[in-house]
Amino acid sequence: MAYHEAAYLLVFLPIVLIAYHFTAKKFKWFVLLLAGYAFFFLFSKKLIVFLFATTLLVFVGGRIILKIKEKSKIACETAQPSDIKRLKKKYANYSKCVLVLVIIILVATLGYLKYYNFFAENINALAGMPEGQFVLAPKHLILPIGISFYTLQAIGYMVDVYWEKVGREPLGKVALFLAFFPQIMEGPISLYSQTADQLYAGNPVKWENLKSGALRILWGLFKKMVIADRLNILVSALYDNYSQFNGAFIALAAISYTVQLYMEFSGCMDIIIGSGRMFGINLPENFRQPFFSKGASEFWRRWHITLGVWFKTYIFYPVSMSKACKKWNKFGKKHVGKWLTMFVSSAICLFPVWICNGLWHGAKWSYIFYGIYYFVIILLEVGLEPVRKKVINALHIADTAVWYNVVRVAKTWIIIFVGELFFRADTLTAGFEMFKSMFRGFSFSQFANGALLNLGMDKADFLAVIAGCIVVAIVGVINEKKLLGKVGMARFKMPIRWAIYYALIVAIVIMGAYGDGYNKVDMIYAGF
Repeated sequence: MAYHEAAYLLVFLPIVLIAYHFTAKKFKWFVLLLAGYAFFFLFSKKLIVFLFATTLLVFVGGRIILKIKEKSKIACETAQPSDIKRLKKKYANYSKCVLVLVIIILVATLGYLKYYNFFAENINALAGMPEGQFVLAPKHLILPIGISFYTLQAIGYMVDVYWEKVGREPLGKVALFLAFFPQIMEGPISLYSQTADQLYAGNPVKWENLKSGALRILWGLFKKMVIADRLNILVSALYDNYSQFNGAFIALAAISYTVQLYMEFSGCMDIIIGSGRMFGINLPENFRQPFFSKGASEFWRRWHITLGVWFKTYIFYPVSMSKACKKWNKFGKKHVGKWLTMFVSSAICLFPVWICNGLWHGAKWSYIFYGIYYFVIILLEVGLEPVRKKVINALHIADTAVWYNVVRVAKTWIIIFVGELFFRADTLTAGFEMFKSMFRGFSFSQFANGALLNLGMDKADFLAVIAGCIVVAIVGVINEKKLLGKVGMARFKMPIRWAIYYALIVAIVIMGAYGDGYNKVDMIYAGF
């Protein structure tokens, strides 16, 4: 029962909406919680115990930290002035120990379930073990749905309690924050302050929310079913048989997968955000026209936004404020100069972010390489930014010049396509083989003999994908330039609005990739 399937859209979501609507305000949160657990159970059955355990762990851990902080305040109020600093440090260490212990348990659980076999395989290979013998034997481990997503939210909640951004919250509120059913499989990854109060408030069901939520869901279905699922045929054919292709075909593979991934993931986010909106809940946006980015760092501020915010809040910021980083900044400014100090400091803060980014996506060397790839490129962008500014000033190029920004966007597209080439490759070796083969015999004439039509997509499929991409691009320009302002489609007269609604429905029904000739395509990010 994925978010784009009829079982969710026509059965599960309407039943939850009806139950929610007819439940008293003070119990509406409980309907959402039961729906979240039911949704989780349908996918993971008894593995729901991991979600229960995570919820209880962070709730109890948070309460213990709050209790320690209360004791610290009471002790400091009655202590001698000379003892206050010592007491504060003592209780701070207690609360930090609780925080670290809870995080270790959460990360260890995720790490064992998600990465044990990856590390076992590599340790066995390094040890040169013959076939059938192991230093670490592989195990059949099953992941609960959404564990990567709710684990990050749980860690964020614990850190926010430690930072005193979150106070004493009821168990039901914490449980619902971790188990809201539209978010379980693919996010977006929320901070507690972003969604917890909305989820628990019991907002009434309103016609405006139902209408805007339904439109957002339709838009997501259009991107996923008309474009992404259809492109899956071409992408699978090229990546599964990459050794048979070179040149322009490999470039097409990288571009097609990038488009597929964006349409799939952003489309699912539209469905998820639309589902939340029907309950009067505004989930954080996860995409903001990423292909308008002028650099890799800007791209990641627009792509999978909530993951980037989480890494910035709970990894980048703590590292940048750490004693080691502060000592380096102090030393560097005195001995090596401002630029090198900034460059090394950026490297110290960015490296754990991008290693974690790669590992978070899964237990593959290609994902780790993907993280290192963006670490290097973004670090180079940071380091070369002063040089870029000097060059454009010397050449009298305005930062706002259209041609200059087109070049920057085109450069960013190349960075994105290459990154996704490695991201999608089954192995890191396959990624490098594909990258090298892209430069062998590259010519657009490779497409002239009709070879494209032998990869599973016919002319109608290509036309549907191209038309769909043009529509998405036009909407992207409208959103980027804010041509409709804050009111959006409400600026159009009713006949125009309903024409757009029906056009989306007809496009999904007629052009959607399902039925004979199309295999069911699972949600990509649900696998992470």
